[in-house]
Amino acid sequence: MKKAMVAAASSLLILSSCGNNKLNGELVGAQNRPPAYVENDPYGMVFIPQGSYNMGPNDQDVPFALTAQAKTVTVDPFWMDDTEITNNEYRQFVEWVRDSIAMRLCIIAGAGEGKGGNMFKIEYKEGEYDPNEYDPSDPKSCYLNWENRDRVWGGGKGDEQQAINDAVKDLFLIKEERFNKLKEIDTRKLVYDYFWVDLRQAALKQNRYNYNEDFTGGKYEGTVIDAKGNVVPIQDRRSFIMQGRINVYPDTLVWMSDYTYSYNEPMARKYFWHPAFDNYPVVGVNWRQASAFCIWRSDLLNNALKHNKQPMVEEYRLPTEAEWEYAARGGLALSMYPWGGPYTRNNSGCFIANFKPLRGRYADDGAARTIEVATYAPNEYGLYDMAGNVAEWTSNAFDESAYSFTHDLNPDYSYNAMADDPPVLKRKVVRGGSWKDVGYYLQVGTRTYEYQDTAKSYIGFRCVRSYMGRNATDWDYGNF
Repeated sequence: MKKAMVAAASSLLILSSCGNNKLNGELVGAQNRPPAYVENDPYGMVFIPQGSYNMGPNDQDVPFALTAQAKTVTVDPFWMDDTEITNNEYRQFVEWVRDSIAMRLCIIAGAGEGKGGNMFKIEYKEGEYDPNEYDPSDPKSCYLNWENRDRVWGGGKGDEQQAINDAVKDLFLIKEERFNKLKEIDTRKLVYDYFWVDLRQAALKQNRYNYNEDFTGGKYEGTVIDAKGNVVPIQDRRSFIMQGRINVYPDTLVWMSDYTYSYNEPMARKYFWHPAFDNYPVVGVNWRQASAFCIWRSDLLNNALKHNKQPMVEEYRLPTEAEWEYAARGGLALSMYPWGGPYTRNNSGCFIANFKPLRGRYADDGAARTIEVATYAPNEYGLYDMAGNVAEWTSNAFDESAYSFTHDLNPDYSYNAMADDPPVLKRKVVRGGSWKDVGYYLQVGTRTYEYQDTAKSYIGFRCVRSYMGRNATDWDYGNF
């Protein structure tokens, strides 16, 4: 510690006496770096400290599934949403996709012209954008002016608003498909294009850039599986940039398709968009849609930080199975449920989660189906509904023997299944149990699965974000 203090003092003395351009040959680190970085608490998230725990069941394997065994693992610190993503939060994503499509349609049609050009795009400004990378004349890639997004749906005057209405008319249902003559958005057209970097394939030794010994150049020699499942030679870094395309609107009909001879039509008609359900967990979202939401949420925040000249943060993502269980336990290593203890009732005899108690008395816990998030008490980490309400997607692929071959430090088994892959490869781990599950599936060590392209009325999700900074928990290493 004294050595570090002396070194720091010496560095300060050198810098103060000689200036940044005269460092006297001392190793003082790269200069002109940003000030010490302190990560702000993300809105709506809680901090989960790093730690180790015994992953796996704490009770008998009721269905004798043999899909998990006890294993000591360690996870890094991360941030986690304190509740499941709600209907209203997911609707922000849906409306963003809707508005971005509408603005690009206006740009293509030349509608909404202002003094500086089209009001829905940002024109090139010297020093702000690289003209070699930014083409303001391309309506598919130009930067959108989100300050004018509301102008798409009204507020214009005369011919200008009429031109906008004509430009976006293809986003609405055609006359023959409308019910009661309601002019509504055609949700089948709410398609989101997104990108991600496949670091796993880039990290493979055979896919690395091969430098020639004479240093005259190099090349990539491996192959990569693109987002469509094609095996292609690696061209350059762009080969690891994957593109996805998906409809983002939830499947509202899951409330009916999941059940036979059960009246759920009101939920199918109202659950996602009616304000009465704004703070209920979103359902009808498959694993691919949840993953796309995480990418959109990451871009939304990092673009704002970049605009404000602040350091960008790590991306949002679905939690790994190990992270989810660690967070659900809330620091109670041997607890069967997130609240601790082996029972689903509190001291007053009241149920403390939304599930299927007493052989099907759904409403005895306060809700026959889903209920508003954060209705029940949180666990020790401040996380709500880690058991019950809706089950939750994780990022991991499901394999019965995954605990046997995954690493004990941040265990992770993932597979990007293609559309034509067999169903067994499309299984994704689902955790937490839901409003329609019996108590066994609420246990923190219980794992099950659903298929990645399948949406259900009882599966939602929440996001996590890796923590950047000191990986300490309750220890103060400076005192040792």
